Amino acid sequence: MRPRVGHIQFLNCLPLYHMLVKKGLLLDIDLYKDTPAQLCERLLAGSLDISPVPSIEFARHARDLLLLPGIAVSSRGPVMSIVLVSKVPLEELDGRPVALASNSRTSQVLARLVLENRYGVAPAYFESPPDLGEMFREADAALLIGDDALRIVAAACPFHVYDLGREWSAMTGHSMVYALWAVRRDFAGRHPDSVGRVQQAFQTSLRESIADIDAIARDIARWEPFSPAFLKQYFETLQFDFEPDLQQGLLHFYGLARQINMLAAVPELVFWK
Repeated sequence: MRPRVGHIQFLNCLPLYHMLVKKGLLLDIDLYKDTPAQLCERLLAGSLDISPVPSIEFARHARDLLLLPGIAVSSRGPVMSIVLVSKVPLEELDGRPVALASNSRTSQVLARLVLENRYGVAPAYFESPPDLGEMFREADAALLIGDDALRIVAAACPFHVYDLGREWSAMTGHSMVYALWAVRRDFAGRHPDSVGRVQQAFQTSLRESIADIDAIARDIARWEPFSPAFLKQYFETLQFDFEPDLQQGLLHFYGLARQINMLAAVPELVFWK
């Protein structure tokens, strides 16, 4: 059985998948690239077996999914690749249009929590493809994630730029979890050995990536518009484990999302064993 495994097509997951390729750990896996939101839809539809998913989407579909232990995309403070870009300070956005990038669900909820709970504003939200120029035709602020956000952070942006990982930590004192690795419960029940092989491959890749982050940053910089130093800073800013403090931060996020009716209930974090 070759598990069908999702891969987020953003730089934030490249260290993990880069080592899967480099160490030949993909021989028994069929890998599919897409955005976090699309990967989650494919996982729930049954066209993927294991995949990273937006953390808010795990909460919405926890009955159907199990978490792979020890793997997540998180930050303990700044994240660099999730930003609100605004023409005005955030406290001036009450009632004004804010464009939310359509390629991530977790970040949309995070942006709303920061704006409403930290800055006390209630903007008029709308979803948009992640193109800042087009977003700013109608909006006074825009949420960007992934490589689109990194390009803003790396450049001299003339607008106000807010790192939502930093904003979340300042507001709550918690870490923030953006993506989780999940397996469909029915697949895990039928093919536990396959899930175990994928889990082991990811854990091996994670250890190798952390140990060789300088070389990985140099390799990736060859085909990305960022310097090795910038990429190393970014990869070291991210956390790829899922320690208890990160789990507590995630549950706090779920609780606040429920308060603004973005989540029906706070789920239990149930892990594949």
